[in-house]
Amino acid sequence: MIPLLRKEPQNLLEARWPNTGVEDTEFTETAARIIEDVRARGDLAIVKYTQKFDGVTVDPKQLVVGEEEVEAAYLKVTASQVESLEKAKARLEVVESRRIKGLSFDHEIEGVRIYSRVRPLRRVGCYVPGGKAAYPSTVIMNVTPAKVAGVGEVVVATPPGPEGSIPPLTLVAADICGVDSIYRIGGIQAIAALAFGTETVGRVDKIVGPGNKYVTAAKSAVSHWVAIDKPAGPTEILVIADEFADPRIIAMDLISQAEHGSGGISGLITTSEALAKEVQNVLSEMVPKIPRYKYVREVLESGGFIYLTKSLDDAAEFADRFGPEHLEIQTREPRELAEKVSGAGLILLGEYTPVSATDYCMGVNHVLPTNGYGKISSGLTVIDFLKFVNIVESSPEGLQNVRENVRILSDAEELPNHGLAVEGRFKA
Repeated sequence: MIPLLRKEPQNLLEARWPNTGVEDTEFTETAARIIEDVRARGDLAIVKYTQKFDGVTVDPKQLVVGEEEVEAAYLKVTASQVESLEKAKARLEVVESRRIKGLSFDHEIEGVRIYSRVRPLRRVGCYVPGGKAAYPSTVIMNVTPAKVAGVGEVVVATPPGPEGSIPPLTLVAADICGVDSIYRIGGIQAIAALAFGTETVGRVDKIVGPGNKYVTAAKSAVSHWVAIDKPAGPTEILVIADEFADPRIIAMDLISQAEHGSGGISGLITTSEALAKEVQNVLSEMVPKIPRYKYVREVLESGGFIYLTKSLDDAAEFADRFGPEHLEIQTREPRELAEKVSGAGLILLGEYTPVSATDYCMGVNHVLPTNGYGKISSGLTVIDFLKFVNIVESSPEGLQNVRENVRILSDAEELPNHGLAVEGRFKA
């Protein structure tokens, strides 16, 4: 089911960033066409594409979810579900609140005072996949950091399901997180509406959140007009393990991410051939009996692999070049090995830190870079919703201290008026 590789899989590395720049014309052309239509016709175009792609007829007045629908959603979920959502939000809130501390500071250099400050974005749009499934955890992961940052208005766009409904858990999660507006819009048309605005949807400063290939293409297409997070692709997991690891736990974690479906990657890198073969055996025995068997089998057959390396250092070096979304390290000394990897979106240590737990409520975000972007990008945090502003105030002495430097450098760059603007302050 999952191959054992003794040579470095160059084909996998070559398919990663920075070799991901070639776009599929089917997605980009479709995205461009729909975006232009939404820009031109606004709500009418949204209604048209919602009918075409979601099979739902909505009136423009129904594009915004009303308070009554949100209140009714609470009657369709359990108290334990609400409690779990609240706990997930609270844990992430604590971590992101801690992250923001220290970003603002004051400093003085020889009479020049520098006040470094952070300012939140004004309006942010969070895309949440939906339709046939509910992803309330994605609401929490996208909205909570924005709220901690102090974003003035946070809105959610999510595709409607049967008869135009939004999953109750998604609505409850949005309410718990304090979302200002929820739009019953999905796909390319949602991204276009958030980017350019319509009669109903207000334009945002930044769009975040995962989606399918059409949503990703749309986000890339509008990135000249609105800020976006990194394009998100199918989920990925790499596990580095030595001979002390539990093959059953590794198999369960590979399966847990594979159940997301098409295009995903589930890989094991190990120094132990015995462990590799045990994991193969466990997967062969376990997979046919699990829920969502077809999805898991597809991913393991197309994106599953076990790579046998000579040393753990080699394993860490490969992982660093691969840039996985999730990297689990199940070795005798996992923290020591983790210090050698910088290219992963999220690193998880030991057998009691499964990816599936961090997907929900361990306190870290599950919106992470994929396709090798982990080599240059971070997961979504409060910082994604902030901009940094420096405020500078100089005394006469402070300007005097740099007066000669300004003159020398402005003359060197043949911009004499820069220097004269300083000199003029010291002449009667």
